[in-house]
Amino acid sequence: MKIHIKNGRVIDPASAIDQQLDIYISAGHIVGMGSAPANFHANAEIDAAGLVVCPGLVDLSVRLREPGLEYMATLESEMHAAAVGGITSLACPPDTDPPLDEPGLVEMLKFRAKNSPGPRVYPIGALTWKLKGERLTEMAELSEAGCMAFSQADAPIVDTTVLLRAMEYAYTFGFPLWLRPQDYYLARDGVVHDGVVSARFGLPSIPVPAETVALQTILLLVRETKARVHLCRLSSRAGVEMVRRAKEDGLPVTCDVGIHHVHLSEMDTSDFNANCHLIPPLRSQRDRDAIRQALKDGVIDCICSDHAPVDANAKEKPFQESEAGATGVELLLPLTLKWAAETGLSLTQALDRVTRRPAAILGVDAGQLAVGKPADLCLFDPAAGWTVSNKTLASLGKNSPFLGMELQGRVRYTVIDGHIDFKSNHG
Repeated sequence: MKIHIKNGRVIDPASAIDQQLDIYISAGHIVGMGSAPANFHANAEIDAAGLVVCPGLVDLSVRLREPGLEYMATLESEMHAAAVGGITSLACPPDTDPPLDEPGLVEMLKFRAKNSPGPRVYPIGALTWKLKGERLTEMAELSEAGCMAFSQADAPIVDTTVLLRAMEYAYTFGFPLWLRPQDYYLARDGVVHDGVVSARFGLPSIPVPAETVALQTILLLVRETKARVHLCRLSSRAGVEMVRRAKEDGLPVTCDVGIHHVHLSEMDTSDFNANCHLIPPLRSQRDRDAIRQALKDGVIDCICSDHAPVDANAKEKPFQESEAGATGVELLLPLTLKWAAETGLSLTQALDRVTRRPAAILGVDAGQLAVGKPADLCLFDPAAGWTVSNKTLASLGKNSPFLGMELQGRVRYTVIDGHIDFKSNHG
């Protein structure tokens, strides 16, 4: 398919482009920017007047709930929701049922995803068998099957010898590890931050040292092994400072934050809204402000949606018994724009956190607009307002802390592999 995108404001953080340019697409790739290649005849035209044309978003944490958890959502529904959100590449954590600990499961997921409309799907393999934290998986075989990195998702590795062996093996073969720092014993049974809300209402809490103790262990082992580690979902000011120092020391670490933690704090849990029951917990306003600043400074490399659709029954329970997680793929772009506007960042700087940077961490050829690159694009109206509601969310998971809020920034087109995968009926 040959597509001509005209009259749009093209923003590409990777090449520092911010200007009105026409883009020409053929055979799944960008074949021209500014001027059409010789003998180019479009099958379709998109008039992008008033729209921003940018690389498709790259999301480092999207739970598709398959295999095994289809009662929460389906692969088809969440891939469609991701496309509605302008996401063209996504990584899915290994905590499916069964976990992604065998090549056959990974190959099945990749096959199903490839044959379904929606973003490119990159599985993250289980680091240990059944995510039990006891025995390493066959990482080489999982890598050959298509795994981009290895993770425990939210499951702990209590035995630090196992973690050390994992890093040694990963370094030897060049595999990246994606680890979420949380000490099992300090976090056990907790549901909120150890702060004002937990003290007032007597909810079991997760203190900041649950993050920093685990983070210190990880960083010490990285220093010992030189393994490449991506730290997932930082939530605390103290954790951010530890990563800042580790980067200054030259350790091979990167990190991300979930979009909800960029905007919310423990005070948002004070009305017992189960949609604010998240992992890691929403922390103090001071922690939230430190995360926003570290994201602006580049200490935190990128933002992800940490998309976790949950069925309504699991969220209708009392806060302490409810299932943790929030839907996020459709909110990643507008909430990133909101953060940027509030902190004085340009559109180019904001989009960098959800395009080029996560693509580099994932290790995929994405997040850039240039001739010869894959034609994965997001076209959005930065001025379009919309209200987050059960009706406006395409995800089967309606569990968002932002229900009822009006946001700005609406995706109008999502182009994946040179095809118009999503076209908005509004505006």
